Amino acid sequence: MIRRLVSAVLVLALTGCGFHLRERVAIPTELSPLRVVSADRYSPLAASIAQSVERAGLSVIREGGNGAVLDILAEQWGDTPISVDALGRSQEYSLRYAVIFELRDSGGNVVVPRQTIEYRGVKLEEMDLGAVLARRPEVAIVDELAHTNVPGARHRKRWEDVLELLDAGINVISAVNVQHLESLNDTIARVLGVTVRETVPDWVVTQADQVINLDISSEDLRQRLREGKIYATDKVDRALRNFFTDENLTTLRELALREVASSVDRTREAIVRRETGEAPDASPRTVDRILVAMSSNPPYTAALLRKASRIAGRLNSDWFCVYVQTPDERADRIETGVQRKLVDNIQLAQSMGAEIVKLEGTNVAATISRFAVERGVTLIIVGQSKRSRWHHVLRGSVVHDLVNNGMGLDVLVVSFDPASAQRTDDS
Repeated sequence: MIRRLVSAVLVLALTGCGFHLRERVAIPTELSPLRVVSADRYSPLAASIAQSVERAGLSVIREGGNGAVLDILAEQWGDTPISVDALGRSQEYSLRYAVIFELRDSGGNVVVPRQTIEYRGVKLEEMDLGAVLARRPEVAIVDELAHTNVPGARHRKRWEDVLELLDAGINVISAVNVQHLESLNDTIARVLGVTVRETVPDWVVTQADQVINLDISSEDLRQRLREGKIYATDKVDRALRNFFTDENLTTLRELALREVASSVDRTREAIVRRETGEAPDASPRTVDRILVAMSSNPPYTAALLRKASRIAGRLNSDWFCVYVQTPDERADRIETGVQRKLVDNIQLAQSMGAEIVKLEGTNVAATISRFAVERGVTLIIVGQSKRSRWHHVLRGSVVHDLVNNGMGLDVLVVSFDPASAQRTDDS
């Protein structure tokens, strides 16, 4: 009799406590309208989530209809410690509730919930890379390839998340705006007057099996902005006045079309090599290999590297970034600031897909020329010298010596916009 009474009290206590969500349900607005379904048609959890979704401003489909689906696959009460005194009064100490659910968009694709990372007292959401890897889908759709993750995430950049997914054998479909390509950073700053902070190395995009240009007219894009389909309504007017002007959008369209054309050309070459059985180096190219000569601390190195990356990408060729260390720039003699800038530039070149080569010599031009001949380089890219005429007279000019190399090497001397270089240096 006592056991039955205690059981009855437990049931009444659990029934009386009810079920409600303490925090607001965060569902992406693009998943509205949403239908909440459960194997238990009378599930209090399903009803509570549906109410919370409505309070969050999203539409809820009650019966039938097409839309996103939050499918509660299983729900189970956990062990709940409860004390009962001599008078039959119970005290609930904790409540654990296990839920397995799946969120699908209107197309039936599973949406992996984002993880929450706290940074400086603020809770921010990021893609849950571990959850995606655990599911091992055949295809993962990952937006915003250039996105910078919150400190504390698995990787610093979203494109690094994508590389890990690819290494795990998961196919990835992603998207990136053309202004986020690293090699276009100086062009965007010069033409549009905007310094883009979040960039993607070009080699990441060139590794894609297929590049598709989602092209719409500038007016159609501006209309989507006005309708609140891209930014929140309070940011639309400012975006239309500043970045999303007709002129800027037309420029970006042109850049995007050029990128896609380069991608198509690379794909065509790959198909020809595959069908003819030629080795990659056997196909004829205008330029076999490119070399960019990098000094230790010029103010225009970043712009020079981006220019070289663009040329190498257009020609679908390998490229070297060569630095010649002279006796005056040995580790025990080089200034700390110069050393730090050199390391930054080397890392930038690596991120763009260059092969870094460090040489030693007293004659910089001769050392570079010998290496170029040995490695089959036919085009050397060097930055325009900003040194004074007296310096050239007294100590010579590396650029002049490279141009007059006498080894059949073509040399491209790149000029720079000082304002653009200053923006690059500040970034």
